[in-house]
Parts: sequence; C-alpha cells; structure tokens
Amino acid sequence: MNSNLDRVLDEAMNLPPEQREMLIQILQRRAIKQRRDEIAQDARLSLAEFKEGKLKIQTATEAISELRQFSQHEE
Repeated sequence: MNSNLDRVLDEAMNLPPEQREMLIQILQRRAIKQRRDEIAQDARLSLAEFKEGKLKIQTATEAISELRQFSQHEE
C-alpha cells in the first residue's frame, strides 16, 4: 500500500469510534457527490452532442440490439 494511505489509515484507526464513524460517513457522502457530479457532467456532454447532431436517434430495442452486438464482438 502507498505510504500516505498507510499513514491516513493509521491516523483514522487512532480516532475514537464515534469520530471514525463520522469519517466513514463523510467519505461516503463525498464519494457519492463526486459520482453524481461525474454523471451530471456525462449527461451534459451527451446532451450537447445530441443537440449538435452527433448522436443518432434510436428506439430502446435498437439500442439494446446494438449493445448486444457490441458485447458479442468483445468476447
């Protein structure tokens, strides 16, 4: 493991149990927020590409069929 990470983990384990739980909750909330921000950014980029005509319109059935074909070629 990375020495910085080891130090952080050691420090976290030295916290009282209540503070350790708070730290876990804070880290989980921040990770969730970061993931939401990433999803929102992806959505903004996809919407912009759609508005620019870079994406084709297709039905759900067509999209699923295309995904299946793609996954079969990956194997």
